[in-house]
Amino acid sequence: MTKVDFQKCGGLVPAIIQDAKTKTVLMLGYMNEEALRKTEETGLVTFYSRSRQCLWTKGETSGNHLRVVSIKSDCDNDTLLIQANPDGPTCHTGTDTCWGEENTPNPLLFLSDLNDFIEQRYKEMPEGSYTTSLFKDGLNRMAQKVGEEALELVIEATNGTKERMVYEGADMLYHLIVLLTSKGMRIEDFAKELQVRHNPNWQKH
Repeated sequence: MTKVDFQKCGGLVPAIIQDAKTKTVLMLGYMNEEALRKTEETGLVTFYSRSRQCLWTKGETSGNHLRVVSIKSDCDNDTLLIQANPDGPTCHTGTDTCWGEENTPNPLLFLSDLNDFIEQRYKEMPEGSYTTSLFKDGLNRMAQKVGEEALELVIEATNGTKERMVYEGADMLYHLIVLLTSKGMRIEDFAKELQVRHNPNWQKH
């Protein structure tokens, strides 16, 4: 079980619940040793109710469970950070968080998820997959596809519609990630480079 000093806080410790994907803080609850044990055993976040003096599993009535991804204790072993995937709204009032915030994923985060998916394709090479066929066609073909999609994006930008520009841009990003994967790289490598360039002291190589 996760190392926690329950005695320091009178048997209860605060548990911060964070969406594993969006990183949004969803709620704060309290756990005793039994609640933590049940959480780890079932994979569903379970708290200790200070008002009812009993355990309660989030979502046991509403169905809006919090499915555990990871559990961490802080440096003093008296606070828990639990990353979870929510099945629905977290707050009993029906809002996504107990602070009334919307827990809306940033679309940019999907690029990392897509990169993970394409990396898995590269490892498994399932038959019938278009991504697999690109990897099998080799580096030159993958690079060619990036160029073709980039050209189509330019055409739509100059003579097409915004909708078609988005469509072709998405095609280009997908093929770019395939190419990066074949080179042992990720889309985040480009983001890191842009972060470096954002520094006022950055000098072009």
